Amino acid sequence: MVFACLLILSASGATYIFGIYSKVLKSTLGYDQQTLNTLSFFKDLGANVGILSGLLNEVTPPWVVLATGAAMNLAGYLMIYLAIDGRTARPPVWLMCIYICVGANSQSFANTGALVTCVKNFPESRGVVLGLLKGFVGLSGAIFTQLYIAIYGDDAKSLVLLVAWLPAAVSILFVHTVRLMPRRRGESQSATSSDPFYCFLYISMGLATYLLVMIVVQNQMDLSHAALVVSAAALLIILFLPLAVVVKQEYRIKRELEEALLVPPTVTVDNKAAPPSSDLQMAEQPAKTELPVKAEESSKLSTPTPASSSSCWKNMFDPPAQGEDYTILQALVSVDMLVLFLATICGVGGTLTAIDNMGQIGQSLGYPPKSIKTFISLISIWNYAGRVTAGFASEAVLARYKFPRPLALTLVLLLACAGHLLIAMGVPGSLYAASVIIGFCFGAQWPLLYAIISEVFGLKYYSTLYNFGSVASPIGAYVLNVRVAGYLYDVEAAKQHGGTLDGAGDKTCIGAQCFRLSFLIITAATVAGALVSLVLAWRTRKFYRSDIYARFRPHGEPAALPEQQQRPKDSVQSTSAVNGVTEESGSTHDLY
Repeated sequence: MVFACLLILSASGATYIFGIYSKVLKSTLGYDQQTLNTLSFFKDLGANVGILSGLLNEVTPPWVVLATGAAMNLAGYLMIYLAIDGRTARPPVWLMCIYICVGANSQSFANTGALVTCVKNFPESRGVVLGLLKGFVGLSGAIFTQLYIAIYGDDAKSLVLLVAWLPAAVSILFVHTVRLMPRRRGESQSATSSDPFYCFLYISMGLATYLLVMIVVQNQMDLSHAALVVSAAALLIILFLPLAVVVKQEYRIKRELEEALLVPPTVTVDNKAAPPSSDLQMAEQPAKTELPVKAEESSKLSTPTPASSSSCWKNMFDPPAQGEDYTILQALVSVDMLVLFLATICGVGGTLTAIDNMGQIGQSLGYPPKSIKTFISLISIWNYAGRVTAGFASEAVLARYKFPRPLALTLVLLLACAGHLLIAMGVPGSLYAASVIIGFCFGAQWPLLYAIISEVFGLKYYSTLYNFGSVASPIGAYVLNVRVAGYLYDVEAAKQHGGTLDGAGDKTCIGAQCFRLSFLIITAATVAGALVSLVLAWRTRKFYRSDIYARFRPHGEPAALPEQQQRPKDSVQSTSAVNGVTEESGSTHDLY
């Protein structure tokens, strides 16, 4: 199941390579920068507003969500390809916004169907799961780039065609593999360990390194088509390596279950806990006389009252303790969600603006086309690095030092400010470092955001709350990308082209001043987001000092440190666990 989710998510990040084909959209359809940024906003709106997919996942199995997303992906991006290839009449801007919004919205369906299902199957390792799966989403842009060059050559129009059919095909192929698998007490230790996830991590690191080397090599020399096909074949081999980990883990689980069946169950009676027989006889009579009263009381309590139908509205402003299962309304109106939402608007909105405009930024600063293409392609690598680092590192420091995730989010936002300032200053050669910082920080924010939501508000309605957290991204992108960066870029471009951008022709702005003021404003907004996230860190400090995963472990079992999760023992822990394995063993199969 996890392997299928890895493949689905590795093909679901087409929105991150918008910078590669955005120039084709701009030149073919005659858009100015503000119009292009408007399209980018609707792309981000579709990719992050997944409320519909969350609500659908609450009432249907994951395969319905994945199949719906596959159909939307094919329909939206195929219409974009037909428009830029001239096979249909030039659509108006509003129709192109609908096309890209529908196509990008399929990403939220893939994330909800695959990622949310994995988090619910592995609640105690949610930070590791989120970091790993979101890491593969981050690599998907570089994977797409390598595959489209090998299949279609250096043709940005064909990249849109690849984006249309490949994610839909992968989702349909594995649609019945992704499903919820209830975890019960007494499962074998291999079935609940984090060891396979660290194997997946090492494979993903190898995949990221391979992509990094290939991107650099391809931008330094011209490779033949045969060499590109060979490199793409090697990429697919690495991408399917997690299947070997799955086979090994399933064999290990099966072996432990067979060994457990050979051990006879034992029952231990504690004589000290047994009361004398005389006390038992005296206690039996009151218990029998109380039974009718208790039954009558319980029947009264179970009778629904008229007010129970509106209890969700009455309790909307009376949330449970942090870590318990909030209702959707309780979470949406809570102060914690509001603070987290504002911090995400500032943080993700700023980094997403930089990523979407990386092509125009490099062009305005005078970087050669090969370097610009390298920036955009390598952002996927740094995006991956930020996601896996935030997921695995935050889980480790939380388990060992009780380091709260909101404080980790604050540190990420402060680091992003350095990248924004490098772009604003326009220092020669600084864009290389800026792209690394911004790509890393953009990726690092997502596992932290989704883990905080799952920990503070519970997992009962996680499908919906997970997608609500993503809504902050398009809001921030619209304000900072369309209304700030796009508008100020066109103002500077108009100064260089006679004071107006009306009509066809060159609408490019050259010089550091094109994005300077925009990224100074974005830096100030990111600093404000960091300060807001400190408020959440203060509000949740007591919660994160406690054992936040205690409810997901059998009663009395202590929390495991990170190194204990990585290297579980091969033997069954106790004879009491043997009984649970023999009774509930069917739930462990196909988990990975």
